[in-house]
Amino acid sequence: MKALMFGWEFPPHILGGLGTASYGLTKGMATQSDMDITFVIPSPWGDEDRSFLQIIGANRVPVVWRDVDRHYVEQRIGESAENYFRFRNGIRYDFRRIGTDDLGCIHFSGRYPENLMEEISNYEAVGSVLAHVLEFDIIHSHDWLTYPAGRFAKHISGKPLVVHVHATDYDRSRGRVNPDVYRIEKEGMDAADHIITVSNLTRQTVIEKYHQHPDKVTTVHNAVEPLDFVNTLVKTPRKDKIVTFLGRITMQKGPEYFVEVAARALQKTQGVRFVMAGSGDMMSEMIRLVAKKGIADRFYFTGFLTGRKVYEMLTESDVYMMPSVSEPFGISPLEAMIAGTPCIISKQSGCAEILENAIKTDYWDIDVMADFIHAIVKYPALHRTLRKNGLDEIANIKWEYAGEKVRDIYNRLT
Repeated sequence: MKALMFGWEFPPHILGGLGTASYGLTKGMATQSDMDITFVIPSPWGDEDRSFLQIIGANRVPVVWRDVDRHYVEQRIGESAENYFRFRNGIRYDFRRIGTDDLGCIHFSGRYPENLMEEISNYEAVGSVLAHVLEFDIIHSHDWLTYPAGRFAKHISGKPLVVHVHATDYDRSRGRVNPDVYRIEKEGMDAADHIITVSNLTRQTVIEKYHQHPDKVTTVHNAVEPLDFVNTLVKTPRKDKIVTFLGRITMQKGPEYFVEVAARALQKTQGVRFVMAGSGDMMSEMIRLVAKKGIADRFYFTGFLTGRKVYEMLTESDVYMMPSVSEPFGISPLEAMIAGTPCIISKQSGCAEILENAIKTDYWDIDVMADFIHAIVKYPALHRTLRKNGLDEIANIKWEYAGEKVRDIYNRLT
């Protein structure tokens, strides 16, 4: 089975859960002996793990013909020119309206720039070139940014399209939906032969808000990648306890509730410090709110963390808290449980559907969350129980199992 996957992030250079999920799922699927995955991302860095799949950088795919020789191409891209000329033979449309370099390739930021809509459109052009050249049995588009590319590839190849909904704009905007984003999401879902959602919560949103038939939508919950080095991490001996928020500091994640809980908890619980790890458009607002609440001496902002630093922070934490207002899944609590850290998570999250050994509360119930923080940090027996049961549970939430469910969907469509 050959899958052509379109994505936007891939570790180690990630900006959120999309890249983590893309990596975990593809690695889990690669355990299937006949699975052959080609994964397209806008702009690879070169240090991605390519041991189990092929990665194609959209920024190395020509969309406009340039009369260049092999030696010049190899000088420019620092690698074999074989794929360049192979892809160049797949140009079928006039994309001269798009700004390209001397090789006819498009620059991609590999991030989420102000001209994101332009990059999505340009990525679609790359998808058309690849669809004319590559051999594949199925197309799999991860999240809304890649849906146009998947649709175009389906139109060209006639192969079935699966769109993977990692989040919707209803989650990201708390209901204040961007009409342009909604249109791209809706058109992608309409064109898809099947839709995968990361939770039943998201599945209901897809059915109700995007008007998709229930039979067309399947939930495949995310999982977590086991990391050997976690066992080498040791908590620093200290008197104070640490409660951590780790994720994008945006309205979807409910960072203001974390600050409110911190202020409430500190009124009755001594010896606790709070950490907000991440970055986002609400960070300055959260810094001001912390100052307003008078808890700046017990509150820390680390900035964005990736890779090993994420697990170092989680290992140092005594409680992990995710007060998301609308969380399609939420991989970070699973990462916290791998590190042996008890979790308090929002009931309004997809991971709450599968986690039995995390404490679940409504995101707005700051009094209950503050009470649970007090209980976990002041009663060692409760902490030990949550830690042990969490480690036991997380050992059975594997990407390999998620990959088997995705493969079943592929088999039904091909």
